[in-house]
Parts: sequence; structure tokens; C-alpha cells
Amino acid sequence: MRSMTGYGRGESDNGMLKIVVEVKAVNHRYSEITIKQPRMFLALEDKMKKVIGEYIERGKVDVFVRTQELADAEKPVQIDQQRALAYHSAMQQLADAVGAAYTADPYRLLTLPDVILKEENEPDVKALWPLMEQALRQAMEHHVAMREQEGAHIGDNLREKVAGLQQLAAQVSDRSPLILVDYKERLEARIAELLDNAAVDPERLAQEVAYFAEKSCIDEELVRLQSHFEQFYQIADQTGSIGRKLDFLIQEMNRETNTIGSKANDLETGRLVVEMKSELEKVREQVQNIE
Repeated sequence: MRSMTGYGRGESDNGMLKIVVEVKAVNHRYSEITIKQPRMFLALEDKMKKVIGEYIERGKVDVFVRTQELADAEKPVQIDQQRALAYHSAMQQLADAVGAAYTADPYRLLTLPDVILKEENEPDVKALWPLMEQALRQAMEHHVAMREQEGAHIGDNLREKVAGLQQLAAQVSDRSPLILVDYKERLEARIAELLDNAAVDPERLAQEVAYFAEKSCIDEELVRLQSHFEQFYQIADQTGSIGRKLDFLIQEMNRETNTIGSKANDLETGRLVVEMKSELEKVREQVQNIE
């Protein structure tokens, strides 16, 4: 069992360039990957998403890539003489206009915008892919390790809560036969009161009790609920993406619990059902974190 939240960091370098990759993720119904990186690596984005897909199946994933040059590469420097001469001419005209002396200073001209041109060598992105992949896989391994660690804690908590739900369901099951007895006694007392303690027709009473028993029977719901509990443990022990399966199973548990509450017509059972629904909501919230 793995959660959908986690963080991972990886880095690699070839002596000239260092690549640092950071990965963080939060809950999401599907898989959504966003990569923020220098423009020169845009051509690698599809490959990066494919690698990420090898490690995780669900979650909103944000990937951040930054680079650092470890050694200064030789970058040819050129001077835009035409632009420098244009600056020189403009400054000379301005000096004449205001009646000031002007002395040409080539060093000063070099500090003006776009006079010095630096050739930026475009990196071979394909050649950098192994470097990027190494940093990315390292980040994803750390990220998955954190997911698994958090998922283990969530799994323990979920198993504990489901065990508590089983105990509550067992109490409902123990209470179920007594509901009919209480109903029969209350019905007999009510009829006797209305008839001023006259004899009660046992056949008519038996019919009413039988009708109530059929209407309030929750045996099938309890059996299905127990089956859902067992399925939960089976799915929780599986690997891979199990969050959606568990979410569906919690919905089915909630449905059976609601049916029990509506059919039982009993205060004590109603109290137990409210407690079960409260625990189921806590379980549902936790399951939203599972991949």
C-alpha cells in the first residue's frame, strides 16, 4: 500500500553540467504530471513522463529541474561594431547639441547594451538524456520510498479502523434477534392496553410479528458487510494501485450500513449504525490518500 503524497530529489553531473531533479506529489483521482524545467530540455519531456509512469500510477506530480554549470565552457566573444559606432555617433551629436566636449572612449562603448555579443552554444539535448534520466530515476526512487513509508502507516491505521467496524457490526448482529423479542413484548403490551387487558388473539399477534420480522431482517446486509470487510483486507495486502478499489468498497460498506439503520427500527442498533458511519467516513478520508 502506497500513499499518493511524497517528495524525492536526485542529481547527476558529467563534470561540466549538474542536473538536479525534485519531485513532489499530492492526491489526485488520476495521473497528472507537470514538469517545470529550462527550455532546452523541453524535447525530453515525453521521455521524462514515461519514466515517471514506470514508478507511480496516480497522483498530481510536480517535477522541478534546474541546472548548474560546473566549468566555464569557451564562449566566443564578438563585438557589434556597427552598434558601437551608432552609439558613438549619437553621443557625439548629443554633445554638439548641448555644447559639450565629447571624447570617444571605446571601453565605455563596450558597456552599452548589445555591443558585446556572446555566442551561446546550444547543448546536445539527446546527449544529455542519460544525465537527466539518472537524476530523474534517483528522485523517483526516493519519492516512491516516501510513498511506501507513509502508505504503511496509513495501512496500519485503516486495518485498525476496519477491525473496529467489524466489532460494531458484531454488536449489531448480536442485537438483531433481541429486536424481534422487544417488538413482540411492546406490541402485546400496547394491544392489551388498548383492549383494556382483554385477551390478545395469538394468531393475529403472530402475523404482525412475522411481518415485522420480515421487514426488519438485516441478515443479508450483515453477511454482505462481513464479506466487504474480508475483501478490504485482501485488497489492502495487494501491490500496485489499489486506492480506487478500496474507495469503491467503502462506498458499498456505507450502503449496507445505511440499509441496516433504515430497516432495524431499533434505538440501540441506530446508535451503533451512527458510530459505524462516523468510522466509515474516517476510513474514506484515509483511502483518498492511497495510490
